Amino acid sequence: MGKFLPLSICFVDGRSMQVSSISEAEKALAGHWPKKEADAYREAARLLAAARDGICTPDTAFLAFEKAARQQCLLKPRKSSAGLRILDSLSAPN
Repeated sequence: MGKFLPLSICFVDGRSMQVSSISEAEKALAGHWPKKEADAYREAARLLAAARDGICTPDTAFLAFEKAARQQCLLKPRKSSAGLRILDSLSAPN
């Protein structure tokens, strides 16, 4: 299991994967992205490599990956947990 909360990525070719670590994020970058030449994509690739080499913090690299995936609309929405659904129902007006 990875260090980060898992992100569900759905690639252009329809494949999907869960990403929750630096190594999984690097594998995901090899998938089918709409624009691999985009600045956010290239920055994520650079920071993930730097994190693997110990030059960059993993948190910074993973955030860059998430930003790139979000900009290219590859993130699947997260389902709220059962606990959050209960809290939402309790706080909703009658």
